[in-house]
Amino acid sequence: MTIKKCLMGLFCLISGTSLAQHNLLTSNTPSSLFKDTSYTITQKPIHSTLTVQPDSTASKIPLYNFDLSWANGNDRRTEDIWKNQKWFIPSILLDVNYNFSFNNPIDNTVVGSTALARHNEIQLSALHFGGDFSYKNARARVMTQFGTRSMVVPRNDLSPYRGQYQLADVYRYLSEAYAGYHFDKWYGINVDAGLFMSYIGLNSFYQAENWEYQASFTSDNTPWFFNGIRIQIYPTRHLKIEPWIINGWQSYGKFNSMPGFGFNLTYIPRESIKVLTNNYFGTDAALLGERMRFHSDNSLLVRYYHQPKKKRGITKMAFSFTGDLGFEQGGGVSGFNNSNPNAPAQYFASAMAYNRVWFGQNRWAWTLGGGWMTNPGRYLVLYPTGQASPLPNPQNPTQTEGAFPFSANPGDPFTGWDCSTNLDFMPNQSVTFRFEIVHRNANIPYFAGRGGVTSPSGFTTTTLPLDWRPDLVKSETRIIMAILFRM
Repeated sequence: MTIKKCLMGLFCLISGTSLAQHNLLTSNTPSSLFKDTSYTITQKPIHSTLTVQPDSTASKIPLYNFDLSWANGNDRRTEDIWKNQKWFIPSILLDVNYNFSFNNPIDNTVVGSTALARHNEIQLSALHFGGDFSYKNARARVMTQFGTRSMVVPRNDLSPYRGQYQLADVYRYLSEAYAGYHFDKWYGINVDAGLFMSYIGLNSFYQAENWEYQASFTSDNTPWFFNGIRIQIYPTRHLKIEPWIINGWQSYGKFNSMPGFGFNLTYIPRESIKVLTNNYFGTDAALLGERMRFHSDNSLLVRYYHQPKKKRGITKMAFSFTGDLGFEQGGGVSGFNNSNPNAPAQYFASAMAYNRVWFGQNRWAWTLGGGWMTNPGRYLVLYPTGQASPLPNPQNPTQTEGAFPFSANPGDPFTGWDCSTNLDFMPNQSVTFRFEIVHRNANIPYFAGRGGVTSPSGFTTTTLPLDWRPDLVKSETRIIMAILFRM
């Protein structure tokens, strides 16, 4: 497939699909009634239903009076205790989980997840605090990142191996940090630079905003963050156009000389329907500047039942569907073409779907869903950890981190599927108690088995016997219990 044909296909896709997810930050200052502090598709701060009083400027607020608290990846609050703050609106999130794999790995290590890190332990997965600053039309957002996710997510960025100053450590404890300016043009234009969230296949980086805890392969294998520049353009009340110029695919630095380019389109024709497309192009294989990567992420969300005044029974129902398609071309791989054994196919195709039902005056919700992924070449697969890690060893560049690395050669097959269901109890808008059951399966040994991926004892201090190998298996079933707090 030529690059020209791929770009033509992209334009065809865009013409029929666009993006949507909005949470709005408002102020009593007319010139800043709308200052979107959103990520890409997961629009963040303050509340999903605007509480701004109608005036001469209200007609210029995108999605005015829309309630998006039902949408996957969105803030579920409809009001905010900080709403009277003028220049700074705080934000605090806590994510504490316990999960148990029926494989029961001896080293308590989770393989292949950006949501989970440890098995059979109570873990602080994430602590975020910070907020949104605004003065006149100047704007900034800073959110910290502590807990296991501050190790799990940056670990999948290989750009810090290029050059000095330990970029993974410099940025590790920040989930968002950007500054910019809001222009009062059309329905608003925001220009931001710094570290911001990516599109994440419909999900939010913050678990309190997601329908499920363990994301499906589609979301868990697409970027969580970008480092660069974004421009959010709102030409109409229901449409957002967002170009990106970034260092690379979920990277703090650049892999080669060219930066990454992408854009996001958001379209919400009415409160109950959201459609999105995110598209990316870059050169993200280290030392292979001729290898190009393209990725397209597309989702549809529909709230098909809504009875907010019901005192008993079901109050609303919604579903989401996401489909991704991408490939790498050049540098020894051939996109979708598998006819050349010296340049095998290397692409990504995936889909996921979820349905959510709210009941008990929206204090309870039940979600059911799952997905599928294939990724020849494994260039987006989350690498196993420990002695199975194929990442370079910074102390000895001629070796990998693991003594028995997981293979990720061009054309290596990887196909996986997953399914999950959960029950949420939400006594108020600031806390969610979640119980989830997840099953994941791969066509190759990938998940941590009983022997784990560390050593025969499970401790890193144990010497490895000559006949020991990491215990990777093809499937896992786990239960997850989490407390998600937001204020």
